[in-house]
Amino acid sequence: MLTMDNVMRHEAIRTTLTRRAGGARDASTVGEATLGTWQQVAARLEPIIGARGVDVLFRRAMHQTSTAFPWLALSGDNENSAALLASLKARLAGRETDASAEASIALLVNFTELLATLIGESLADSLLGPVWAPWSPRSEQEETTS
Repeated sequence: MLTMDNVMRHEAIRTTLTRRAGGARDASTVGEATLGTWQQVAARLEPIIGARGVDVLFRRAMHQTSTAFPWLALSGDNENSAALLASLKARLAGRETDASAEASIALLVNFTELLATLIGESLADSLLGPVWAPWSPRSEQEETTS
């Protein structure tokens, strides 16, 4: 069921990725923005659900997203997390920009919805809300230097 919270979360994710890509119109930049956002999501969740928990949710979100974007389908579960992320970046870079952006948004939306199903929307929003906050190059630079 699509609630107002889901619509707002979806739009926040779209806005975040658009801003992080800097309005660039190439799929490679979309891939980089997606991975940068994903790294922030993982960093916020790993202390709480562990790296394995984040990985399992990410793989499930990839599987769900691949129904709409078959080129995201995982070929095997043996890839480690770093290889999976490198593969995702390459897959996104190899597509048209709009398809890459829509797949990235769908992946992050599916991930956050899975997380919300497991821990509740309020807690999921509390944990990930700062990732979706209005982004600027300065705020990202501050995060990487702290």
